[in-house]
Amino acid sequence: MMVEVSKERAILVGEILKKHIPMLPVDYFVDTEFYPPKNASKEEITMYFLVMVAMDHRLSRAKRPYEGYVDGKFYHGADLLYRLGSKKLAEDPEFFTADRLSKISKEDILGWLSISYKNRIARPPDPEVRVQLLRDLGQKLSLLYDGSAYKLIVESKGYLKEKYAEGFIDRLKIFKAFQDPVEKKAYLLAKFLERRGVLRVNDPQHKEVPVDNHLVRIALRLGLIKVDKETLEKIAAGINFSWEDDILLRLTTREAYRLVSLRASVDPFILDDFLWAFGRKCCKREAPVCRKACSEACKRIGGCSEEGCILRKACSAYTNPLLMVPEHNYVDTWYY
Repeated sequence: MMVEVSKERAILVGEILKKHIPMLPVDYFVDTEFYPPKNASKEEITMYFLVMVAMDHRLSRAKRPYEGYVDGKFYHGADLLYRLGSKKLAEDPEFFTADRLSKISKEDILGWLSISYKNRIARPPDPEVRVQLLRDLGQKLSLLYDGSAYKLIVESKGYLKEKYAEGFIDRLKIFKAFQDPVEKKAYLLAKFLERRGVLRVNDPQHKEVPVDNHLVRIALRLGLIKVDKETLEKIAAGINFSWEDDILLRLTTREAYRLVSLRASVDPFILDDFLWAFGRKCCKREAPVCRKACSEACKRIGGCSEEGCILRKACSAYTNPLLMVPEHNYVDTWYY
């Protein structure tokens, strides 16, 4: 597989987002519909996000979307996961402790995260994997950090990465849930915790966007990353990627967004806020807004106007339909 960053396209995209992103509100992740309340302790906040991010992967599969109603309101994907997480925190806060996590069962996961919807039970796939991830988290927190999630932050001393692997991102790699070489979950967790004021980052030069399928899809369509003809055809056909090719594709995507971030003078975590929402509401896998009318959902996150998608002038796929590819196919993973 050949994949490379387009520096010219990164500059173009960065210039557009430099004017756009600072106008958007910043999410501090304090909405109790999904997150711990403002007055929660640092330990409670850190443990909640550590647990939720550890399980935040591959919630929907083909023809089995993870969605349903909670207290009369509809939720889909990650929104449903974090809504159920917030309810669990309010009803059973002791669940979010190292001792309980180390003993969690498949029945615990299914009982917590399953929901009836449209005459079927919606639940995350691979509950056995999620059990392994949470047990591993609980056991190693007990063994290495006296059961305290916040101690991870204290001992990292405000650094994401350090020479002797003592930074926050470095330390997370001891846990199975955070061993992705592209560090998607690790950087997502760092973003949450920094925004909540629990993690204060002393080395912002080490920040990266957490690269998931939304961000790869956007990068391919914009032309931020270029792949060879065979790889483009493979993505369009939905052929499964190998572990190595998935890593290479996402690492190159991460580097492309680093250049965009620098050009736009935008913090990578703030850039990720926009990109993730843009991928869900605007540049969707099917029917992106540039191929239809600008939707209200896309307008709300600042992704389009009556003139169309804000990135249309920088988008390769806008003028070349062959580049309007879906996300690359790599399903069986807990990395993202």
